[in-house]
Amino acid sequence: MVKENKKRSTNTRVKKKEHSIAYFDYSLLAILICLICFGLVMLYSTSSYSAMMKQNGDSLFYFKRQVLFCIVGLIGMWIVSRIDYHWYFERSKFFYFISIFMMFLVKTPLGKEVNGAKRWIKLPFEQQLQPAEIAKIAIILFIPALICTMGREIKTLEGIEKVLAWGAFSAAVVFIITENLSTAIIVMGITCIMIFVVHPKTRIFIIIAVGIILIGIVGARVLGMAMETSGNFRLRRILVWLNPEKYASEGGYQIMQALYAIGSGGFFGKGLGNSAQKMIIPEVQNDMILSIICEELGVFGAIMVLILFGMLLYRLLFIAQNAPDLYGSLVVSGIFAHIALQVILNVMVVINCIPTTGITLPFISYGGTSVLFLMAEMGLALGVSSKIKIAE
Repeated sequence: MVKENKKRSTNTRVKKKEHSIAYFDYSLLAILICLICFGLVMLYSTSSYSAMMKQNGDSLFYFKRQVLFCIVGLIGMWIVSRIDYHWYFERSKFFYFISIFMMFLVKTPLGKEVNGAKRWIKLPFEQQLQPAEIAKIAIILFIPALICTMGREIKTLEGIEKVLAWGAFSAAVVFIITENLSTAIIVMGITCIMIFVVHPKTRIFIIIAVGIILIGIVGARVLGMAMETSGNFRLRRILVWLNPEKYASEGGYQIMQALYAIGSGGFFGKGLGNSAQKMIIPEVQNDMILSIICEELGVFGAIMVLILFGMLLYRLLFIAQNAPDLYGSLVVSGIFAHIALQVILNVMVVINCIPTTGITLPFISYGGTSVLFLMAEMGLALGVSSKIKIAE
C-alpha cells in the first residue's frame, strides 16, 4: 500500500509538470507594435516639413531612418528574448564598466558634437551612438545582480549606501562626461526605484521623494529670483521655465510654441498632418513630438498615447510580479522604472511643469540609439516572461 501511494504521488507530480506550460507575453508584444506603428505615423507627420527643408527636399528622411532602426531593433529584440536572462547575471558588472568606458570615449576624437552638445560617438557610414543610452541598460542589468548578491544586506543602511554609490557613480559620469542631466536623473531614478522594490520599509522612501520634490520646486524659485543675470545655460533653463514669455527670445521659444500647439489642438485636434507649429518648433521630431500629437489629434490623442504606455507598464508589472526569481523580477522592474520615468519627464517638459531636459518620448520620438536600446530592454522583458510557468 505504501509503495502504491508513493507511485500515485510521483505520478501526480509528473502530471503537474506535464501540465505546466511556458508563458510568453504576446500582449506586451502587441502593445509594443502598436506604439511603434503609431510613433512612425506621427514621426512622418511631424518631421516631413523640417526634413524637406533640411535634407534636400527628402520629406521621408527621418521616417526612413526610423523605420530602419525599428526593423533592426525588432530583430535585436527577438535575439535578446531568446537568450536566457541569467546569462547577464555574471556579466552585468562587465557591461557596467563597458558603459562607463563608452561614455569616456565622448571626450576623445571619436566624440561628435550635435546641436552644441558633445554626447555622441562617431560610427562608420556616418552613424552615431549615444553612450548614455548604454548606461541605462547597464544599470538595469547590474543593480539587480548586485542586490541579489548582497542578500539581506540590502535591507541595511550600509547595503543601501553601497547600491546607491554604484548608481550615483554611473549617473555622475553621464552628467559630467556627456553633460546629459536628464539621463543622469533617469539612471539614478532607476537605482532608487529598484532599492524601493526590495526594501521592506516604504514610508521612508515616500517621505524622502516628497521632500526632494518640494526642495527642488522651492530651490528653482529661489534660483530664478537670484540668478537673473547668470550666463549658465542650466540656470537659464530654470528662468525660462519660470517665465517662458519673458525669455521667449532667449531659450523660451521652443516651449512657448509647444504650448501654442497644445492649446490650438483642442480636444480632438486639427487632424493628422494639419499642424502649423511643426513648421517652426526647433527639432520638433525629438523631445517635443507630443505637442504636435496634441495639436493634430487633440487631448484625446494624447490620452490614447498615455493609455498605451499605461498598458505597456501594466504588462511589465505583471511580468515582474510573476518572474521565476528575484533577478528577473528586478530586471523587469528596472525596465518599468526607465520607461515610466522617461514618459513622465517628457510629458512634464512639454506642458512646462519642469525645465526642458531634452528627454525623448519612448518609441515615438526620433532617435536611433534610443529605439535600439529600448527594443533590447523589451527583449529582456519578453525573455523573462518566457521563463514564467503557468499550471493548467
